[in-house]
Amino acid sequence: MIKLYRVTKGRVSEYHEAWCTDFTITEHWGNLGERGCSREHVLAEADDPDEALEAVLAPARAAGYAELDDLELQALLIEYPIQGLGCAADLNKRHALEDRLNELLGWIGLGQCDGGSIGCGTMEVCCLVVDFELARRIVEADLAGSVFGDYSRIFTHELN
Repeated sequence: MIKLYRVTKGRVSEYHEAWCTDFTITEHWGNLGERGCSREHVLAEADDPDEALEAVLAPARAAGYAELDDLELQALLIEYPIQGLGCAADLNKRHALEDRLNELLGWIGLGQCDGGSIGCGTMEVCCLVVDFELARRIVEADLAGSVFGDYSRIFTHELN
């Protein structure tokens, strides 16, 4: 997968990405925080997947889209209170939340889940996002009223 972003007035405003699956390249683009559009490209058996991905994204690169450096990403953590070191149900909940956040953040160009931790009275899920405040608002709205709505806080910390 290659993720490209366009910066407008000092902020990431749009995304354009592509990834391969078997004999298909999925191209996906839009405004940051919105579902956007997608298109499928047939990948011939003889095609080199990396070269084909670059060819699909060449017009976006020419329009000013570029990959972000890892240092430009922000951590978004969702914390839940648990008993002690947690239990199997807590771990299952964390894994289900990681899957949900990967889908949510990925399809709106904001980022992806990067795993989590559990123990010592808390459980956290960590996401790497390109705009913390926008991602926080969208995640809060998505989790409200769901089985994941009982978090104690959503916060960030420096990645260095």
